[in-house]
Amino acid sequence: MAQTTAPASLSAPFPPQPMLEHYYRDDQQKRVFVRSLFNRAAGDYDHAERIMAMGSGSWYRRKALERAGLKRGMYMLDVATGTGLVARQAIAILGDVTRVVGLDPTPGMLAQARRQLGIPAVLASGEQIPMPDDTFDFLCMGYALRHLSDLIVTFKEFHRVLKPGSTVCVLELTQPSGRIRRGLLKFYIRGIIPVLSRLTCRGRNVADLWQYYWETIAVCVPPQKVIEALCAAGFVDVKRHVELGMFSEYTARKA
Repeated sequence: MAQTTAPASLSAPFPPQPMLEHYYRDDQQKRVFVRSLFNRAAGDYDHAERIMAMGSGSWYRRKALERAGLKRGMYMLDVATGTGLVARQAIAILGDVTRVVGLDPTPGMLAQARRQLGIPAVLASGEQIPMPDDTFDFLCMGYALRHLSDLIVTFKEFHRVLKPGSTVCVLELTQPSGRIRRGLLKFYIRGIIPVLSRLTCRGRNVADLWQYYWETIAVCVPPQKVIEALCAAGFVDVKRHVELGMFSEYTARKA
């Protein structure tokens, strides 16, 4: 468990990765590219996720939320909700679908979440959350950190919409240590999953998504920089819990 409460000497802009110039050259192009990529893959995304996680994704997401402190009675914002994979487990913990608000910048993914879960849903990005200050008891973002434009700007928005004393939880897939383990993960995400997706999904859109997924994992800022960005945004008690050497769970509290 890595932990820090010291403020970091960072300032915006603080992107989570360098520009992948064969996809986009600036933040605007990145937003358009990512939105289009996820829109095209929305219909097959849940199926592809089950392939990637070998059916264990739901169990893991629920345990991660419980470890972060999500409990009945809380009001939660699920940033980058996608098709609602994290939101589904939050509803199971909270026992009330109206206690979870899903936020996502991709219409196709958000439509899937609305259809499958019936959660209140907002079309917006984590960098600009159209919610009042001090609204939520808990905020989660699952596996979308790499798709942001600026970590500090986004984390400051998270800090703003959380009530004092409330918790943020950021789930992310991190490159494991060791060349062999990194090579195996790369082969699995960039090789096996796209092939299985092409064979079992309606189109190649999900295969393209997973190939891009690996490229962003490979160049994402290291975990310590994520911790420092949370501190720079005003959070305290910042911690990182790691499962299986690659599933990072960043948690922090608004003082």
